[in-house]
Amino acid sequence: MAKEKKRKAAEEAVDGDDYIEREDKKPKKQKLILASQIKNKEKRSAVYAKLKHEKRVEKHKKIKARDAASKQALELGEEPPEKMVPRTIENTRELDETVCRPDDEELFAGNDADEFSAVLKQQTAPKVLITTCRFNSSRGPAFIKELLSVIPNAQYYKRGTYELKKIVEYAKNKEFTSIIVVHTNRREPDALLLIGLPDGPTAHFRLSNLVLRKDIKNHGNPTSHEPELVLNNFTTRLGHRVGRMIQSLFPQVPNFRGRRVVTFHNQRDFIFFRHHRYVFEVKEKKEGLKDKKSKASQGKTEKKAIARLQECGPRFTLKLVSLQHGTFDTKGGEFEWVHKADMDTSRRRFFI
Repeated sequence: MAKEKKRKAAEEAVDGDDYIEREDKKPKKQKLILASQIKNKEKRSAVYAKLKHEKRVEKHKKIKARDAASKQALELGEEPPEKMVPRTIENTRELDETVCRPDDEELFAGNDADEFSAVLKQQTAPKVLITTCRFNSSRGPAFIKELLSVIPNAQYYKRGTYELKKIVEYAKNKEFTSIIVVHTNRREPDALLLIGLPDGPTAHFRLSNLVLRKDIKNHGNPTSHEPELVLNNFTTRLGHRVGRMIQSLFPQVPNFRGRRVVTFHNQRDFIFFRHHRYVFEVKEKKEGLKDKKSKASQGKTEKKAIARLQECGPRFTLKLVSLQHGTFDTKGGEFEWVHKADMDTSRRRFFI
């Protein structure tokens, strides 16, 4: 009996020790391995494709659930849930005191007395002189040729050896309303100087990302009709002034038969220029079920007019460098606004 008691006690002690050891040994956490940490290229690409597919499936599920919820709310006569607005640099921009408001009486009073009011009120017709810098390039004339097709009542004059001040005086005597100077560097147009006449102002733009008409795929050829003008996101006082200066280059009575549209779109202080024309196409759309055996449609054909845009070119981007009072003067000119490097304190700070 005593031996059996000792054996049972020993077995119980061993079981207890095993239990204590199992309790102390906690399960180890598995390390999360990123797709970029996998050295095998084929395995890494497969894991990445799988993760991308899972994210896409989850996104579609959320969209379907949101659409179903809004549809159910409309059926029940309730308000649908608010749409999610993504955070962008544009809608999180820094507050600016110079942003124009629709009830700003001072702004509208200034519009009636500024340098562009005569053209914008159709008291005088816009007349634009286009010239180049002294050292012209091969792409400069091609760019100017396309500018002449975009801006009505524009004329090209060779620069020669004349100074810009003499050209301004000549343009005043010939009753031009604006001067555009195309500056080139290393055989590539890189700047535009826009001078309002007779009293200014003068705007200096940096020109980049120039694509001529011949380099645009499936481009259209513009007609001689006067185009419609679209100005987007010129919201501040400076942007309003620059927008009116650009607006003074074009006639204020567009010819809608030509179906031409010229767009200046401001985004993050970069002004994107595009030139399009409307194209209306009539396409036949078949309605009805298809028979799988005969593969013939059993419905009626309906004609629908489809509108699309065809780009005419050129395509370029402008960045405002300075805005000067009066006509061009490098020595005694007074500047309204000059862009400096220390002004770029944040990615969400814009001036136009």
